[in-house]
Amino acid sequence: MVKLPIYMDNHATTPMDKRVLDAVLPYFTEKFGNAASRNHSFGWAAEEAVDKARNQIAALINAKAKEIIFTSGATESDNLAIKGVVEFYKDKGNHVITCVTEHKAVLDSCKALERAGKATVTYLPVDKYGMVDPDDVRRAITDKTVLITIMSANNEVGTIHPIAEIGRIAKEKGVLFHCDATQGVGKIPMDVEKAGVDLLSASAHKIYGPKGVGILYVRSRGPRVRLTPIIDGGGHERGLRSGTLNVPGIVGFGAACEIAGQEMEQESARLRDLRNRLQANLFERLDEIYLNGHPTERLPGNLNLSFAYVEGESLLMGIKDVAVSSGSACTSATLEPSYVIRALGTDEELAHSSIRFGLGRFNTAEEVDYVAERVTAEVRRLRDLSPLYEMAKEGIDLKSVQWKRD
Repeated sequence: MVKLPIYMDNHATTPMDKRVLDAVLPYFTEKFGNAASRNHSFGWAAEEAVDKARNQIAALINAKAKEIIFTSGATESDNLAIKGVVEFYKDKGNHVITCVTEHKAVLDSCKALERAGKATVTYLPVDKYGMVDPDDVRRAITDKTVLITIMSANNEVGTIHPIAEIGRIAKEKGVLFHCDATQGVGKIPMDVEKAGVDLLSASAHKIYGPKGVGILYVRSRGPRVRLTPIIDGGGHERGLRSGTLNVPGIVGFGAACEIAGQEMEQESARLRDLRNRLQANLFERLDEIYLNGHPTERLPGNLNLSFAYVEGESLLMGIKDVAVSSGSACTSATLEPSYVIRALGTDEELAHSSIRFGLGRFNTAEEVDYVAERVTAEVRRLRDLSPLYEMAKEGIDLKSVQWKRD
């Protein structure tokens, strides 16, 4: 028996793993000290827990513990990386390279710098699968370029970018490379040394940890990366991010990273199987559906589909017992079609029909089969109401129809 509602929006957030919760709980009650309190056992216990978590997180991405800076989440980490580099290296240059399908935390940070006259930004296109071309990155670099910022994997279509290749180009040209790895860390292997990444953002709540805590990896050698802080105060986190540390959140992030490191390979294989099962089920039963993103170079639990002649929001309303999304959680307040889907070259009508299924650790094969049944039934119901679908099935070219306006 499938328990309802079913959660399949794991790119937006994940439920906390019970093992993570067990690690976190003592730090709300008996181990409540401030990690910056250096003169008693309560502070020492908190500091020790933070140090352990720093090591657990660093191990997952092959970094040094001292290179892990704690923040409130990946949005803050993106802001600190991009604005911090541009401000610190302003005497060297002011050019930033990114791509059009980045998360809003990156795009809006870049736009804020442009508005303030602090940076010029090149927004690279992506191919039909949502992948950036490393040669485009190379061509965009100028003698004023101080930062390249490209995500590891897209939060909507799941496409995995060729990060290591971009990292090699950045190193060749002596340009710093920031990677928003919020969707990648804990789901696919992330190695800052192999990938040539100088700055990396991540959030705990994407990998079954708590909300409200993130990290920014800041390379300490080869090269040593310098940043201007965006939050001033007590000089916490090597002076890069002042503020009392969120010890329970940090402990949870560390525990989540340790679990991910141990189980990622098996979990990825299981999620890939579930995703492929869902995809095959839907493609067998429905026509006029299209895969968004790369067919193979994609996150294991990601499935983004467009259902032609169906309004995405109507489909979401029709399957209320299944939690999926029509785009990023950070842009769901807008009625515009996803800018990520549009960047793939998809027309506006099809972009409006896109649904993101995000499978995660606690989803089952039974849930996948139920979701396939529900989605199939609802798509058929909505298409039965659509004169456009009927016309298309009759062979009418809808693009050639001259619609009468009153």
